Amino acid sequence: MNQSEKLLLIKWVHTLIWIFFVFAIFYILYSGISNKITPFTWMAILLIFGEGVVLLIFKKFCPLTIIARKYSDSDKDNFDIFLPNWLARYNKEIFTTIFIIGLLMVLLRTFIQ
Repeated sequence: MNQSEKLLLIKWVHTLIWIFFVFAIFYILYSGISNKITPFTWMAILLIFGEGVVLLIFKKFCPLTIIARKYSDSDKDNFDIFLPNWLARYNKEIFTTIFIIGLLMVLLRTFIQ
């Protein structure tokens, strides 16, 4: 496998993992809005917290970004994932905000009702 094929594989894997976590974040938000809090809601919250720990360990970088850097010297934010550049640049800010809103709604519905 040459370097461009390896980078392409990383981009696909990274994008699929990103889709999974975005789904989990929106599931948390949905759970909070609809007041349909299930064990899956809590599992999604734990997964997102786990992702946060990984990002902290790797200094706010996804480990796949670090691996992909070996195969590209691009300075674009989306060099390692199939996202528009603007979304790749502000991904953490956008989805952390959505997660916090969803988490607060879930916590309020669980403990304040």
